[in-house]
Amino acid sequence: MKRLAPSLDQSDDSVIDMTPMLDVVFILLIFFIVTASFVKESGIEVNKPSAKTAVVQERATILVAIDKDNDVWIDRRKVDVRAVRANIERLHAENPLGTLVIQADSDSTNVRLVQVMDAAHQAGIYQIAISTKN
Repeated sequence: MKRLAPSLDQSDDSVIDMTPMLDVVFILLIFFIVTASFVKESGIEVNKPSAKTAVVQERATILVAIDKDNDVWIDRRKVDVRAVRANIERLHAENPLGTLVIQADSDSTNVRLVQVMDAAHQAGIYQIAISTKN
């Protein structure tokens, strides 16, 4: 007589191999890490001046902020104005296709803005944008 139901003493040895799925997940993770563009923030919040002709800047990878006390901030740390060029050169070397965006507070002076722009030109960056609010 044949049994229709499997007996309890027989074990089912079918195992799902997870290795291919883990390989696919790992490859996707690498793909997203490589293709993602990481934006480094300047580290402070500034009161941006408004502009009617503001345009959204793509690939803004180097952010420099000037606060109301004319202090320069790069990567969440205060930078002496004499060291701005070296910091911009370092960030530009990390991402040569990136552009520089200066976030100047509306109460900061034009002198500090021009000093940062001159440092960027000396570092070899000529695509500079000034951040505004709409």
